[in-house]
Formats: sequence, C-alpha cells, structure tokens
Amino acid sequence: MSDLGCTPSPRQVRPALLGWITALATVTIWALWAVGTRHAVTHDMPPAAIGLVRFGVPALVLLPFSWRAGLFPKGLSLAKGLGLLGSGAPFFLIVASGMQFAPAAEIGPLLPGTMPLFVALIGWLVFGERLAGVRVFGFALILTGIVCIGGYGVLFAADGAWRGHLLLLTGACLWGIYTHAYRRSGLSALQAAALIGLWSFLILLPFGLPALVQVLGKGLAGPILLQALLQGLLSGVVGIILYGMAIDRLGASRAAAVSPLSIVLAALIAIPVLKEIPSPAAWTGIVLATLGVVLASGVFSQGSKP
Repeated sequence: MSDLGCTPSPRQVRPALLGWITALATVTIWALWAVGTRHAVTHDMPPAAIGLVRFGVPALVLLPFSWRAGLFPKGLSLAKGLGLLGSGAPFFLIVASGMQFAPAAEIGPLLPGTMPLFVALIGWLVFGERLAGVRVFGFALILTGIVCIGGYGVLFAADGAWRGHLLLLTGACLWGIYTHAYRRSGLSALQAAALIGLWSFLILLPFGLPALVQVLGKGLAGPILLQALLQGLLSGVVGIILYGMAIDRLGASRAAAVSPLSIVLAALIAIPVLKEIPSPAAWTGIVLATLGVVLASGVFSQGSKP
C-alpha cells in the first residue's frame, strides 16, 4: 500500500520527463548559439546585423501568433512585459557586444553558467522562494566551477576583458528576469516567442538594416544564411519554445539549473570550430559545474516543488 501510495502516476512522470528533455535540447541550442555568435562577431558581422537576422526570422514565422495577441497581449502587466522583452534585443546586443571583449573560453561560465544563480537569487529576494540545502550546495559547486573555467582572466581581467565579463553577467541577469516573468505571464511558449521576436525586430530595424546591407555588400550572404538558421530558427524560435516548455514542466529554478551544461557542450564544439582547447583548470570547472547542475536541479530533493 505504501509503495503504491508513493509511486508517481504516469501523468506526473511524463511532464517532468518532457521537461528535462526540452531543457537538454535548449542547452544544446545555446551551446551552438554561443560558439556561432562568437565566430560571427569576430568575422565582420556587427551585433546589430546579426540581431536583425536573429529576431527577423521568429517575427516572420510567428507572425500569426503576434497578429492574434496584438503588440501587447491583454492582461500582461507592464513589468512582466518588460521582463519578457529584456530577453530579446537588449539581451542579444549586450551579450554580443560582450563577446567582442571576453575570450571565448569565458563566455560559457559567465553567461549560461550564471543564469541559474540569477534565477535563484531573484526568486529568493523578490518572490521569497526557498531552496533546499542540497540545491544550495549545487549552486555553490556551479559557482566554483565557473571560477575554475574562467580562471585568472575572470578574477583579474586585463586589456579591457572586464567589459565583456560585465556585459555577459548583465545578460545573464536579464535572462533570469525573463525566466520569472515568463512563468508568471500566463503566456504560452509560442506567444512569448512571438512577442519577443516582433518587438525585438522593430527595435533593431533602424540599426540592423544598414549594417546588414553593408555585410551583404561584402559578399557574406552564406554566413548570413547560416546565422538565419542558427540565430533565427534554432535560437529565436525553437530554443525559446523549448525553454518555455521546460519552465512550464519543471519550474523556473530547475529549468535554469540545467543551463550550465551548455558550458560543456560549448567547450567541446569550440575545439574544432574555434580551435580552442580548454585548460586543465577549465576541465575541472566543467566537472564541478556539471555536478552542481545535477544537485541544483532538485532531483535529489524529495518532495521539493519545482
């Protein structure tokens, strides 16, 4: 009787399993996005041009949802709306600019690596969310891993790299705000993606269009098409929808806790693409951050709410 009473029903298990699957798919897209964006901004493609491609595709693909909901959905407060839109054009321009200063090896730990920390901190300070002891230890491991991965350059930045560090941390904070805003917005993942894509496209149009025309004039149509696939379709549509699904099924903190896994994937992808091999300290940090993700996700916290 007690075993039957403690066994989760299939209806409870399936949403959680789907949540973990969508979260893992999201971080895979984030890893590809980080490497692809770093490569683009260091190869004659200004952030404004990439941003226009990034949000132009989702704005077009999700136009039916934007048309139905309007420029600002009814019932959505201004604060929540700004929290959602902060993950669009502001996030992209801040992060892309940061990637021009910070070395590629430090992008992963400073961006997706700190996202769950900002989500947890905002949840604790603003919404009074409590964290179990095991999850707190997991976040501590993530932070330790971030320090190991970033190494000396993160703690004692020189040659202007501190600007990139600050910009990347600001972007991570904006994504933390978005995570909580989306969870409380009442919007579906498609509606949120459509809203962010349309507004971001409109904001970037005056700045991104001249830059995009200039890039096309240099004969870089191929890289632009590649960025349209990576930035627009995968990151701008699929990634946001999958992340929204993960939040719906796991909760804000658990969904964000998986994000440091993109550090591992980005480090592996960067080896053949960017010719960057992580140092022994970085590999140590990757192991610690991965273990921290497992603990911070709450899988070992019995009876904890997502």
